[in-house]
Amino acid sequence: MRILSIDTSNPLASVAVTKDEKVLAETVFNTDRTLSARLIPEIERLLAIASLTINDIDLFACSIGPGSFTGVRAGVATIQGLALATGKPCIGFSTLALLASNLPLAAYPVCTLLDARKSEVYGALFDCLDSSPKTIINDCVLPPEAFLELIIKSVDQPVIFCGDGAVRYKEVITDKMGTKAIFASFTHNAVHAANGAVLALEEYKVGKTIKPEQLLPVYLRASEAEYAKMNRQAEIRVK
Repeated sequence: MRILSIDTSNPLASVAVTKDEKVLAETVFNTDRTLSARLIPEIERLLAIASLTINDIDLFACSIGPGSFTGVRAGVATIQGLALATGKPCIGFSTLALLASNLPLAAYPVCTLLDARKSEVYGALFDCLDSSPKTIINDCVLPPEAFLELIIKSVDQPVIFCGDGAVRYKEVITDKMGTKAIFASFTHNAVHAANGAVLALEEYKVGKTIKPEQLLPVYLRASEAEYAKMNRQAEIRVK
């Protein structure tokens, strides 16, 4: 089983090519607003390193969010296009589950937090005692204080935090959870697409592949454009 897996939901994007349970090639790179120009060339470069062509790929996988609206859209559209062109199936996975996969066999629950801006975080909580994360709190978007309250109500033990949201709100987390807050090293704050291949392979084994047109982004909240539209409509109603 040859899998092409990508994550483009954050400023640090990642692409991986795997075969069965072996990583053939992987990259993590800073998109710096150049994602659309760099993604396809990066995929082509990794395929060349792995001595494969796009037609050799059996399964296409990508993160479907939450994260950057533009980044998630670009990743989903790219995987859809490649899967359609080759007639192969797709699998989508949560960005937060992907991030939690950085900490397999963790003794404590793993909380993955992404900075959602607007004083909010995208967050989820996972049991990572096994090789893949099991959900304790589903993906959601909340102010950090509100999400921490959910954690306190859900588990009564230390929690490992990772992701750029954990970095930004480290002081808030420490104030709320005290010594029960454990922060992963900075290397665990970046996603790795090879972990996405692991998630995709598990879904494939239980028959959960989908057609390209069924691969859809998960944003959790409205985009800036949608907020602007709602504001304009509200102004019109007031007038």
